[in-house]
Amino acid sequence: MNRSWLLIIIGVVFEVIWVTGFKHSENWIDWTMTVLSLIISFTLVIIASAKLPVGTVYAVFTGLGTVGTVLIGMILFEEPVQILKLIFIVLLISGVIGLKLVGSTSRPKVVDN
Repeated sequence: MNRSWLLIIIGVVFEVIWVTGFKHSENWIDWTMTVLSLIISFTLVIIASAKLPVGTVYAVFTGLGTVGTVLIGMILFEEPVQILKLIFIVLLISGVIGLKLVGSTSRPKVVDN
């Protein structure tokens, strides 16, 4: 795994934190962590987008973030576990893997001088 993809994965972790924080923050410490997580996640995605196709980066970032947020809701906040939710999570992960595979075969940009 190259550095850019690692930055996206780390960014996804911070995305799950800030999305969860929007619903569950109750004091200034929670809100500070939420805002810091938002800044970190988008900074990492911006850095990764400099080296990877932006459409693929965004799709992977939001897809994995959605999966993570739904799973955290079910695991930590007792949101209902439904078979259809799990099926759609598998579909999202399949799409993310497909986009990563297709995106990793793209040609590097050629800059004319």
